[in-house]
Amino acid sequence: MRYWWVNQKQTYRHEIPGRYLWSPKRKANGQANAFYDFMREVAPGDVVLSFADTRIKAIGIARSNAYEAPKPLEFGQTGAYWDQIGWRVDVGFIELRRPIRPSEYMDALAPLLPSKYAPLRSIGTGLQSVYLTRLPEALAAALIDLIGVEARDIIRGNLLLEGVTAPAIGLLEWEEHEMQEVRNDTHIPETEREAIVLARRGQGTFKANVMRIERACRITGVTREEHLRASHCKPWRDSSNEERLDGENGLLLTPNADHLFDRGFIGFEDNGDVLVSPVAHAASLSKMGVQATLALNVGRFSEGQRRYLRFHRESVLLRSKYLEET
Repeated sequence: MRYWWVNQKQTYRHEIPGRYLWSPKRKANGQANAFYDFMREVAPGDVVLSFADTRIKAIGIARSNAYEAPKPLEFGQTGAYWDQIGWRVDVGFIELRRPIRPSEYMDALAPLLPSKYAPLRSIGTGLQSVYLTRLPEALAAALIDLIGVEARDIIRGNLLLEGVTAPAIGLLEWEEHEMQEVRNDTHIPETEREAIVLARRGQGTFKANVMRIERACRITGVTREEHLRASHCKPWRDSSNEERLDGENGLLLTPNADHLFDRGFIGFEDNGDVLVSPVAHAASLSKMGVQATLALNVGRFSEGQRRYLRFHRESVLLRSKYLEET
């Protein structure tokens, strides 16, 4: 279990009743942002303290890992609306009957603030640049003690977390929208439209294109075609129609490995080394053919594949370089 601080400002009124967190992937200028990248490290069961209007007003328990999702429609022009595709985490929030104002307790809290990525200034005021940041356990424990028994009951599961959305609902809605856009585009020949739709499931023309490059599942070595999917390196949902059918944008994977790759629990370096997300459940990975504790190399990739895999590492893989620095 990890502890997180989310500075919700204007989005509190949407994210708390909606039971989620959402952030862009990058700043408006395209640069990386640690406080958005931390979304990729949240895991089910993590505790999220919600800060808004100078108070910690709610506590939530994460119900999913991060996944790609469009900006919620209810945001409108509120919040960081410049990036339409960002990170979403499903969270069961409970609003506190007794919110606390951290600024009133800074004599005790200030010495516990981390030197990097702190949620507050030492005088207790919020930081505009912060969306999500990890709390050191000592700081989290101090805040929970200040809130009292209500916080401990939420964390221990003694209070019912109602209204939690189905995992990855934003992702499913987005992909269905993209599928309908393809089906309705009369500028695309009907046979090509069908090929693009089938490509979402790793079948049809796209699979045939991938099999000109790949011969077996990169993880398990399975070669039987009926047990393999053509998995997009740059996800179907993020790709242009041309990229959706490009064989270089694919790997052959068994269904379990395809799921892990598509949701960002595993990835690949250009040299073939397998990357395992720190939020992946090691026991589940082992049952799916991936040993999280063992180094695994799956062989070389083509130049085109390396280009698409770079997108996967930067925009899909659930791993934050910033958290490694803390």
